[in-house]
Amino acid sequence: RGEVKDYSSLRAKRSNPLLRKAGLLRRFAPRNDGENLEVHNLKLGFEEQQTSYSSGSQNARAWTERWVRDWVFCPSCGANNIQQYAANKPVADFFCTNCNEDYELKSQKKQFGSKVVDGAFSTMCARLESLNNPNLLLLNYDIQNLAVTSLFVVPKHFFVRKIIEERPPLAATARRAGWIGCNILLSQIPEVGRIFVIRNGAVQSKEAILEQWQKTLFLRNETDEARGWLLDVMNCVEKVGRKEFQLQDIYAYESYLSKLYPNNRHVKQKIRQQLQVLRDQGYLSFEARGSYRLK
Repeated sequence: RGEVKDYSSLRAKRSNPLLRKAGLLRRFAPRNDGENLEVHNLKLGFEEQQTSYSSGSQNARAWTERWVRDWVFCPSCGANNIQQYAANKPVADFFCTNCNEDYELKSQKKQFGSKVVDGAFSTMCARLESLNNPNLLLLNYDIQNLAVTSLFVVPKHFFVRKIIEERPPLAATARRAGWIGCNILLSQIPEVGRIFVIRNGAVQSKEAILEQWQKTLFLRNETDEARGWLLDVMNCVEKVGRKEFQLQDIYAYESYLSKLYPNNRHVKQKIRQQLQVLRDQGYLSFEARGSYRLK
C-alpha cells in the first residue's frame, strides 16, 4: 500500500473483437443515472480517468467495479447490464433489475486458488441460513495493461455451510481483536459451478453462459444437506474425467464420501439416490443398467 505509480498513462492496448461476437459486452449508451458515455467499441481495459487514489488496491477496486457496472451482462437472465448498489451495502455489490439476482465482486491480480478470503464467519453463515447469499463474481486483471484477463461467476446455489472455512480469531493486539473471518473453499465447488465469462482473455459465448447457469438451477430447490450430497457426487463424477461413466466409477469414491459423512452407513445407496436426482433433473442421462452420461 502507499504511493504507487501514476497509471494514467497506461492503456489497455487492444480491443477484443471476440467480445462483440460473443455478445458479452456492448456499445455504450447513456445510462439511467444521466451520465452520458461516449459510444465506442468495447475494450477489456479500465477507464483511465476513473480514480486518483494513492492506494493500488483502492484503484483496482474502483476500476473493476466500474468495468463490471458498465459492461457485464447478467449471467442468470442475460439482461444487458447489472446495476451497482450504493457503497457499503453489507450483502452484495451489484444486482440485476430484471431477475433480481445479487452479485458480490472479488478481484485480484493473481489467479484464484483453492480458497477465497471472505468477510465475517458469522455473517456468512447467517446469509446462508437466510438464503440471501449473493452470487460470486471472481475477476482477475492485468495491472500493467489495466485490463480484465478472467471473470467467472459461482452461482449462490453452490454455497453450502461446509465450504465455508472458519479462520482463527485475530490476535489480541490486532485492531479488531477477536474478529473471526472465513474462507470460501473454492476447491470443493464442482467445475460446473464456475461459469466463465472470460477465460484467459477469451470470451465465452453468451448462450453457453446462460445454458450453464440453467443447468444447475435445480439445486436451489434442495435443502442445504441435500445440496451437499449432490455437490459431492457431482465432484466425484467430474473426477472420473469422462462424459460416459459407470456406477462402479462412482462407487470407487465410497471411502472418500464415508469420511465426509461418517454417520451414514449406506453410502452406496446414497450415491445411487443422488445419481437418480441428477438424472431426473437432466444433469445426466441413464444410458443402460449402471451406465450414465453427462449432458
